[in-house]
Amino acid sequence: MKKPALKSLQDLLAVKQEIAARAQREKELAAARLAAAAQARAEKELFSRAVGPVQALPAKHRPGHPGHSAHLPREQAPPIPVQQQRDELAVMQEAISDEFDVESLLHTDESLSFRRPGMGPDVVRKLRRGGWSIQGQLDLHGLRREAARESLAQFIRDALKMGWRCVRVVHGKGLGSPGKTPVLKGKVQSWLIQKQEVLAFVQARPAEGGAGALVVLLAQG
Repeated sequence: MKKPALKSLQDLLAVKQEIAARAQREKELAAARLAAAAQARAEKELFSRAVGPVQALPAKHRPGHPGHSAHLPREQAPPIPVQQQRDELAVMQEAISDEFDVESLLHTDESLSFRRPGMGPDVVRKLRRGGWSIQGQLDLHGLRREAARESLAQFIRDALKMGWRCVRVVHGKGLGSPGKTPVLKGKVQSWLIQKQEVLAFVQARPAEGGAGALVVLLAQG
């Protein structure tokens, strides 16, 4: 079939415009394809950088293979720091203060003594008479205040672990201190009163240290 003949200059211009429009559309389509390809390459490169090197799974581990089975790792709960909690609790229990007012709790009878509320006066009398045998001793001679406090706390812990009921704490009479004042005596009394494990204490008998020592009754572990 023959194409219709162009009858006028106007028909020729219309044909040229149509050809130009078609060329422009093809040019735009080609540019769009190039832009899409460039975008895909950029996204692929970005993904590869983020993921890093990828190694193909062996055939038997690929989904769909007869021997394939998925094994997801079980998420384990974080371990509970039990020992850390115990240590922190022990530190809190041993936070014995130097600012504690001990005078109101001491009984100034024939010699200084202390008994925890609920303990009868017969406990102090029995303790003073030696009704419990002394099972351990701590000597704080020559120690500075902080070292003495730590040593006393550790000694009480060890005594409870050993199951001791009655111990002696030697704090000294202060004869070697400036002004011949017993520096540790009042501190040791205050520290002992703040320990709930200490039920009572009395000044030691002369043969056991007298004014330089205390005999302490501990609670049963």
